[in-house]
Amino acid sequence: MRQEHPQWREFKFTLVRIFRNPSAIIGFGLLFFFTAVAVFAPYIAPPKGYDPYIMPHKGFSPTPKPPGEAGIFGTTSGQYDIFYGAVWGTRTAFKIGLFVVGIGGIVGVALGAIAGYYGGKIDEILMRLIDVLWALPTLVLAMAIVVAFGRGLDKVMIALALVEWRFYVRVIRAEILKLREEDFVQAARVMGVSDFRIILRHIIPNAIYPVLIIASMDMGSMVITAAFMSFIGLGAAKGYSDWGQMVALARNYVVGPPGDPFAFWYTVIIPGGCIILFVLAWNLIGDALRDAFDPKLRRR
Repeated sequence: MRQEHPQWREFKFTLVRIFRNPSAIIGFGLLFFFTAVAVFAPYIAPPKGYDPYIMPHKGFSPTPKPPGEAGIFGTTSGQYDIFYGAVWGTRTAFKIGLFVVGIGGIVGVALGAIAGYYGGKIDEILMRLIDVLWALPTLVLAMAIVVAFGRGLDKVMIALALVEWRFYVRVIRAEILKLREEDFVQAARVMGVSDFRIILRHIIPNAIYPVLIIASMDMGSMVITAAFMSFIGLGAAKGYSDWGQMVALARNYVVGPPGDPFAFWYTVIIPGGCIILFVLAWNLIGDALRDAFDPKLRRR
């Protein structure tokens, strides 16, 4: 009888461990829901103009209208359709998370791998640069970049990517410092394998797991950060399908008129709830990945 390959056996064990975790099931369930909404957005909320991300609106009244009277979820200030914005805002959230985490992760892993593997002056210079950047809070640095290069959601995404890479450098460097002296790496060197091939095929695959956990957490946190920057006027333009921008449109209606403080609840609860559930999904997945990949917890 043919014996199962050890890597395949470990892969199956990891999947079983992940999906035995109730948090992972909830997280992946929420993620599946948001993914389905993003994929089928043109069918759920058909675009009304040349730019599908611009929320349609009827009139310019600053007073929101309730669900049923004006659309499924009602309208926010300026009569923008909340349902349309919530649906297409899902695509915006994925776009922000994937771009920032993708660019930041690639740059951070590449620089961290070089610093950790080669050490010496390269490592010293890069780490001192990271120390300087760490002296500045993430949000403050990102806001400064956006103000310097102009407002807009695309500028926010670029700014966050330029800030986020520093997190991955330290994590991947720490892992590579432990792995570069392992026997399998030394054996590859003796066999004449190039440094690039050693890093790419032998070291990074064994050091990437902490990065994957951080990346899953960052998918949610970057959406919150971008939503905040849209809320204060540095991100998406007015009327753009972005959950943070939608909350900004409702800032004057967080509390309703005297005697009915929850009259305009839908203007804040719906986009705010989308943000909370999207971030929760990625955080639960990150927790599940941490439990599955942590060697101290893996075989318990």
